[in-house]
Amino acid sequence: MSARIWVLTIRELENSFVPTLRNCTNLKELKKIHAHVVKFSLSQSNFLVTKMVDFCEKSAEVEYASLLFEQVTERNVFLYNAMIKVYTHSYMYSLAMVLYKQMVRNIKSESSIFPDRFTFPFVIKSCAGLPCINLGRQVHGQVCKFGSNSHSITCSSLMDMYIKFDSLAEAQKVFDEMSERDVIAWNSLISGYARLGKMRRARELFNEMPNKTIVSWTAMISGYTKIGCYSDALDVFRKMQKLGIEFDEISIISVLPVCAQLGALEIGKWIHIYSDKNGLLKRSTSVCNSIIEMYAKCGCIDPAVQIFDQMTKKDIISWSTMIGGLAHHGEAYKAIELFRDMERAKVQPNGITFLGLLSACVHGGFWSEGLNYFESMRKDYHLHIEIEHYGCLVDLLGRSGQLDQALETINKMPMKPNSKIWGSLLSCCRIHGNLEVAIIAMEHLLELEPDDAGNYVLISNIYADIGRWESVSKVRKLITCGNMKKIPARSLVEELSLVLNLKWDSSWEWHSLSRLSKVFIYFLIF
Repeated sequence: MSARIWVLTIRELENSFVPTLRNCTNLKELKKIHAHVVKFSLSQSNFLVTKMVDFCEKSAEVEYASLLFEQVTERNVFLYNAMIKVYTHSYMYSLAMVLYKQMVRNIKSESSIFPDRFTFPFVIKSCAGLPCINLGRQVHGQVCKFGSNSHSITCSSLMDMYIKFDSLAEAQKVFDEMSERDVIAWNSLISGYARLGKMRRARELFNEMPNKTIVSWTAMISGYTKIGCYSDALDVFRKMQKLGIEFDEISIISVLPVCAQLGALEIGKWIHIYSDKNGLLKRSTSVCNSIIEMYAKCGCIDPAVQIFDQMTKKDIISWSTMIGGLAHHGEAYKAIELFRDMERAKVQPNGITFLGLLSACVHGGFWSEGLNYFESMRKDYHLHIEIEHYGCLVDLLGRSGQLDQALETINKMPMKPNSKIWGSLLSCCRIHGNLEVAIIAMEHLLELEPDDAGNYVLISNIYADIGRWESVSKVRKLITCGNMKKIPARSLVEELSLVLNLKWDSSWEWHSLSRLSKVFIYFLIF
């Protein structure tokens, strides 16, 4: 038999294993196939071992993939790529980089293995995962050296890596040098600028982008929302509506907080109806949670409760959002009852759950229940208590008149109390006329917020309530003479003038309508 016929026979033998490997479903079957591979003296076949390593990658069998890889003495680039891919997808970034270095170590030797365009995306992802930008820059140099910088997937991977390191200048450079820019490259750069709040540049790229996708639109909405430009986010959403773009789960979740912030209830209702028609309410718990939160923040607790009751699958966010919504609307008793239902459903609460629960106790005046829940966080659920939880407890004790205990709680806090906690205590001192504790709170507020006029006004009112007019006069002089921060007031006529002078667009429509209605009510009354 000639050498040529023997080679063809080996290839045919290797190919005969392919259907069997394609139909393999578990590691036990793979081991049987591997035994036959060894039996036919094909254990050094890069082709078959690569196929088996690919199966291990899909089945997350990293250890067995490593054993397969190590048994091959002369490996080709395809086997290296397959093993690097296994390590990268298993978050073993260091091992992926070790393998890559081994691959290119003897690059000038006769038996050297050159990385190709399928090698670099996974190596670059490993650099980002470590994270090590200097290593990533070295790999970028090798991408240029081996001519893979024209490969769009490799360039997109480089952009994603630089964006993860907040190095937008380098990501922009990669983008500018690309000969052909696909949708993934455009979306990566736009999302990067949006994530870092650089919305002017993100908008420029967005306007230049030839073919926008749902990812592009969602990135713009999320970016504007993150920096508090809710009207711009809503404007982007309305353009999507006009163009008839179909919304997905992520885009809906991105725009609902905007509706909550602007009080754009009608748009929130439209999203609710759209989600219901397209089956998102049934299959997405996250969309249901976002709609519940939107209704609660827009002052409509009944639709929120209705959606919550209809949910077939509730997660911890669902329960926490609903408890917080009920607390926000003063439904303290219902919030506590819902928490008990949650306990009966064997759902483990978290810190946000207890924040809503403690807030409900504050609004309902249930100070003893609030104390019990606060202690339960530590003893029963072993949760870390944040400063917000202490703020609720101080407010709870202060409103119930237990100002000394509230002060003791502040002094025992493991973290430094902020101005909100001292301000809450000061407000409670005015309710109960406790000047002694009020002065202590005021001293700390002067350190934290020396220029806030509101604190001086509050202590002045406390002095006035107990008839110490001389002290009132001194505080008022401090406010007048000092460099205090005051929020300038506007008359209703100024409000009307402001509304009428504004150009009608989506950036002010909802909150301006609210102001305008108040002005008209004023004129109707007087």
